[in-house]
Amino acid sequence: MLQIELIILYCLKQLNNERTIYSIFHLLNGKKSSQTLQDAHLFSLKRFFGIYEPLTRESFDKITESMVEKNWIVTCGDQRYQLTPSGKTLLENNKLPNYINGWDYQFTSLVWERLSLLVQVASNFVFEEAKYIPIQKDKDVHLWLKSFLRDFNGQRKEMGNIVYSELIECFKEAIGINPSLLVFRLTGYQQIGLTPFQTAKKVNMDIHDYQIGFLNILHYLIQKIKQNPSQFRILVFLIRDVNVADDLTLSSRRTREFLNEGYPLEMIAKLRHLKLSTIEDHLVEFALNINGFSIDAYVDKELQVKILGISRQLATRQLKLIRENLKTATYFQIRLVLAKSGDKKWN
Repeated sequence: MLQIELIILYCLKQLNNERTIYSIFHLLNGKKSSQTLQDAHLFSLKRFFGIYEPLTRESFDKITESMVEKNWIVTCGDQRYQLTPSGKTLLENNKLPNYINGWDYQFTSLVWERLSLLVQVASNFVFEEAKYIPIQKDKDVHLWLKSFLRDFNGQRKEMGNIVYSELIECFKEAIGINPSLLVFRLTGYQQIGLTPFQTAKKVNMDIHDYQIGFLNILHYLIQKIKQNPSQFRILVFLIRDVNVADDLTLSSRRTREFLNEGYPLEMIAKLRHLKLSTIEDHLVEFALNINGFSIDAYVDKELQVKILGISRQLATRQLKLIRENLKTATYFQIRLVLAKSGDKKWN
């Protein structure tokens, strides 16, 4: 089976029929909506956030339709699916990608751009070639390379050997990955790296499996460098000054500014020309992402205890089910309490 299919099975298991299949699509795409950010936290799916941005809706539909045909999943409502016994067995008997960490490594594309340009430049230094077209066009990546070259304490002709030895050292203990998925993409002296489709064909892989495998390798690389920065004289520069993505959406940050100035929610909605429900979405984001954010002003502590109690009793985070069993709580209050509890386990 494909890794993307295994990931979808795992996500469906975690969602437990409480979200539509497209919540998984938005999660894999890394959609920065309040709902998707909440889902990543509440259902312990942060590691898969944004791991497959190129995935199209059409391709996602084909994958899920194929999984239905193979009797791995079955529909259980409008755009909702659950695992069949066969799907559960597959999930139990197959391993998810070892190193995927989408939430923490949202800067992965930048690391790849830096690495690919670094390898190209180092390779051309070895052959003393100064005339070539940079594989990366982004000016910020070029500025990073210039900064690296200023700080690099060594002979430029030796850079290629150092990068090579560091990559060998990095991957020698890797389990369950094939470094060639990355190596075939690299550009060097008089040699252009392959595209994702060309590489997938060369290694006889489905393109979806290739994309997941490629990202898994980059995440392993980042993890290894972070764990042993002193071991990698050059590769450590790949993650220098990377900007970790803000957990809050741009719109919610503006709402927080108004909130800190003491404006009530209704007034913030009016001033920002947004629906009150949108402002409430932002508060749920705060409950999820800001340590120490208090929800006591919106849900009294006694009601918080009741909401969590029903959620545990019914083993659900489904708003409608909790609301049906606790009429005194609004949907907004339920969402806030669940968000505040984060992705903590019920037990």
